[in-house]
Amino acid sequence: MSDINITESTVALIDSLKSTTAEFGLAGTGSEYKIVIEIFLYKFFNDKFGYEAKKDKVYGERLRRAEKWDAEYDTFTDEEVEDLFSYLPSSVPRLKPEHTLAHLYNATGKGDFSTLLDATLIDIAKINSDTFSVSTSGKSRVNIFSAVTSYVTDTQKRDEFAKSLMRKVASFNFEDVFTEKYDFFSRVFEHLLKGFNNAGGGKYAEYYTPRAIAQVMARLLVGDNADLRGVTCYDPSAGTGTLLMALAHQIGEDRCTIYSQDISEKSSEMLRLNLILNNFATSLPNVVQGNTLLEPSHRNPDGTLKKFDFIVSNPPFKLDFPEYRDTLASDGVRFWAGVPNAVAKIDPAKPKMAIYTCFIQHVINSLKSTGKGAIVIPTGFITSKSGVEKRILEKIVNERIVYGCVSMPSNVFATTGTNVSVLFFDKSASSDKVILIDASKLGEEYKEGNNQKRRLRDFEVDKIVKVFQNKESVDDFSVAVTYDEIKEKGYSLSAGQYFDIKIDYVDITAEEFNKRMTGYKSELTAQFEESHRLEAEIMKQLDSLKFNS
Repeated sequence: MSDINITESTVALIDSLKSTTAEFGLAGTGSEYKIVIEIFLYKFFNDKFGYEAKKDKVYGERLRRAEKWDAEYDTFTDEEVEDLFSYLPSSVPRLKPEHTLAHLYNATGKGDFSTLLDATLIDIAKINSDTFSVSTSGKSRVNIFSAVTSYVTDTQKRDEFAKSLMRKVASFNFEDVFTEKYDFFSRVFEHLLKGFNNAGGGKYAEYYTPRAIAQVMARLLVGDNADLRGVTCYDPSAGTGTLLMALAHQIGEDRCTIYSQDISEKSSEMLRLNLILNNFATSLPNVVQGNTLLEPSHRNPDGTLKKFDFIVSNPPFKLDFPEYRDTLASDGVRFWAGVPNAVAKIDPAKPKMAIYTCFIQHVINSLKSTGKGAIVIPTGFITSKSGVEKRILEKIVNERIVYGCVSMPSNVFATTGTNVSVLFFDKSASSDKVILIDASKLGEEYKEGNNQKRRLRDFEVDKIVKVFQNKESVDDFSVAVTYDEIKEKGYSLSAGQYFDIKIDYVDITAEEFNKRMTGYKSELTAQFEESHRLEAEIMKQLDSLKFNS
């Protein structure tokens, strides 16, 4: 099967599962994503187990010779099943014969099938708990599967709902995709997320980082030909894992270990799926659901923050003013620049806190002395003149932690219109200059629903990477400046403030000058006259208004 056909078939499977949830009244609900992800992942587990079992040196030939491997697996004794489990790699899900899709499908004609499906999913989750569960900051385990049919409120329809899900996944075989890599799965995952980004998002809405921005961050942190091994990658606001996957792919999937934390249960579930699809199941014990700022879970035995080789982050920019703000502010060591106060400009009743400034400090605190990091921030931060923002800018410049900043095109995020930039950190202080890039004019426009968006194209990503890596100064695009020059500009990291001002002189005659000035005066006079007319019309309308008693 060609790559295109594999992608189309996988996307079609996702869409067919969504159509089933819609048919039973679950479209757009907070439960929809749970159902689709769990059934999609169950199908993946089934085919992955069969794929790996058929490669086993002891039992593989027996399964391969059979017309249907799952029918043959049904004949295994309990001892043979346990023996097979012992030979399989730890990252491979364990399924008993009664857990296979074929076994379930053959039972669809029996009564109470929805109960059987739910029980099967829960049992698979139980026996795979050590490998595929994630934890909360309170050390509770979140298993990979739970009951899915209970979301259908009409109990009489649950069996048909369960059967419909089984029919959809039975028509597709995942074995063709197991040899695929990051590019394939990132596109499939992006499609899977489509439509789920806001469903049931609540207070902590998830932000999907565009692939192009993730690529820029990963390539500029790691380089295009780096030979790294045994490195650690961390995201303290991981969301669905887009940044981590791009970073790990750039390093090499077998050369790094992933760590993450995110407050959202939904994000953690999506991230878990992302890691499994991209063959990072061994990193699942390092995935934590919890509040990173209040309860950072990745610590050393002595209680200090764990340090990482690479950190990426796209944190929430603002948050409803949190009840734990004062708790954070009391930790002057961790939050050395301070913690922001409430901002009530938009809605005084619902003040906001610029929480991203806390994440910047957390990222810097969590880097090894040789570590590198990149964080997405609102572009307004890079020219800040006061408060926490200014103190952060002063530190990262004075200590030469920042080594680059790229300002992105507007409207690159599906969920926010805020202009964003990416800061790049290097704790080794090895840079002599900082490369500043204004990429705001790049990208192509496209429609996403009713919103006009913008995205970077591959050649534009390459341009940013090349200019950044070579620290090239390109007219109206980039500039390489010293740390002293940045201090002279009031610690601004905005490329535009360092561009040379160009004045174009045009030779014109006195006659041409007078003609232009006459034209300008005439146009202004017409505009003034129209303004006076509108003023008179408005006053006339106001005079006509009468009080109606």
